[in-house]
Amino acid sequence: QVQLVESGGGSVQPGGSLRLSCAASGSIFSINIMGWYRQAPGKQRELVATINSSGSTRYSDSVKGRFTISRDNAKTTVYLQMNSLKPEDAAVYYCNYYSTPVRQYWGRGTQVTVSS
Repeated sequence: QVQLVESGGGSVQPGGSLRLSCAASGSIFSINIMGWYRQAPGKQRELVATINSSGSTRYSDSVKGRFTISRDNAKTTVYLQMNSLKPEDAAVYYCNYYSTPVRQYWGRGTQVTVSS
């Protein structure tokens, strides 16, 4: 079992910034991928960014250049620095953990609101 706890969500104005954190605990494999997904009301959950154990990152086109995903040295916490936020970024952001053999866990989510 892997437990994921997100934090850092909140309400910001367009153009503002937020930094999300996800703390992982439990049976964590040294080789894994952690990432952030988001889901807005009435829409499907979508990938935002991922980072593997080696630090390799991937981003969705919609956030590339504005968001940065990173991990701490212990690889147990993942961050999402969100800059230049747009109203369309508003969603519940979920932390995800993935390892092989396939084992995937989700956090409960943290709300991000972008409005003027």
